[in-house]
Amino acid sequence: QVQLVESGGGLVQTGGSLRLSCAASGSIFSSNAMGWYRQAPGKQRELVAAISRGGVKKYADSVKGRFTISRDNAKNAAYLQMNSLKPEDTSLYYCNSGWGPLLAALPGDYWGQGTQVTVSA
Repeated sequence: QVQLVESGGGLVQTGGSLRLSCAASGSIFSSNAMGWYRQAPGKQRELVAAISRGGVKKYADSVKGRFTISRDNAKNAAYLQMNSLKPEDTSLYYCNSGWGPLLAALPGDYWGQGTQVTVSA
């Protein structure tokens, strides 16, 4: 069974930085695309950033230039470096993956439990 575990969330002031990590059981990351999503209370879950097996990246317009997604297939891990954080980035952040190497395969079937990011004004 595939498990995704996020970590790295927390409370940070406006303009600060956080680095989220996603650790996967098994070898799911090495062959498949993965993404970071977020969901704030009362809002729909949205894609924040995604990366294909080959390293093609996609970002939501709201985070372009501030967030960077990366992956380490050897460690079955993915990361989201978040800089210049804003209060509107406050949300529960989820790691996601599935069975497909391309960005079109997202969202996949597997979700982590989420990690909370709170940005104070």
